[in-house]
Amino acid sequence: MTALHASAFEAIGTTAQVVVTDPDALPAARALLARELDQLDRAASRFRPDSELVLLNQARGQARRVSTLLLEALFVAVRAAELTDGIVSPMVGRTLRLAGYDTTFALVAAREGRRVNPRFATVVDWRLLELDEERQTARIPAGVELDLGATAKALAADRAAATIAGAASCGVLVNLGGDISVAGAAPAGGWAIRLADHHASPPDGPGPAIAVTSGGLATSSTAARRWRTASGELHHVIDPRTGRPAGTPWQTVTVAAATCVDANIASTSALVLGDDAVEWLDSRGLPARFVAADGSTVCTGGWSPELA
Repeated sequence: MTALHASAFEAIGTTAQVVVTDPDALPAARALLARELDQLDRAASRFRPDSELVLLNQARGQARRVSTLLLEALFVAVRAAELTDGIVSPMVGRTLRLAGYDTTFALVAAREGRRVNPRFATVVDWRLLELDEERQTARIPAGVELDLGATAKALAADRAAATIAGAASCGVLVNLGGDISVAGAAPAGGWAIRLADHHASPPDGPGPAIAVTSGGLATSSTAARRWRTASGELHHVIDPRTGRPAGTPWQTVTVAAATCVDANIASTSALVLGDDAVEWLDSRGLPARFVAADGSTVCTGGWSPELA
């Protein structure tokens, strides 16, 4: 049995973990992951006033030159919208802010909910996001605010896992709050991953375990990022068709795919699609596990019911 070596720390509002098969690689792996997440935060955070994304949101409809990393993240977000017919959209930032998710989630969750009066905004067509690869610019209409929560963290997991595996020449697993990417040679029997509703759940807590040898795994949930308001509890998964948190029967959806980005696009779409999600994922052949509010499970795409 291959010995595994792990390190975890808090970053970008979640728990970041790196696991490697070579103990000598762990310090460098942790440093590389921390660097990747710092770069992501500076590029795509919705909550730090100096981030590129915030400055783009404040550009009043003017094109703005952006870094290579943010441009890549924006292209990934556009691809997500294309693949899902807009069900996963980067244009939900304004309605999330008005609904009360306007700062880091730790601060949002700590508020007195009775004082939060949520409002909502129409989510404009994602095609209004203009990207110019040659000039390295991005533009959104005035008044529109981007949020890359559905794709940027998964992109960071994929990027970090590939970078660490290339530098360390060993097997690597990166887990960013349930967005998991693996690279390099997997340990014997694959990477054992326990499924949970919350990224802070202990490793030995309840939940089924699966083995992954390549690609990515993502769990999207309405259970973890919830906040109290004067109108009741809200969650962060927005349905772009309504501009409001998705009304969904699913508490969590876990999907396996060729990359963490693809897995997270699918799992987020499934929450928004609700009752139509099982058929939608099954038609795409993606292994998925749905958990309903009552704890019952549904599996699609070859996900074994024994692992539900």
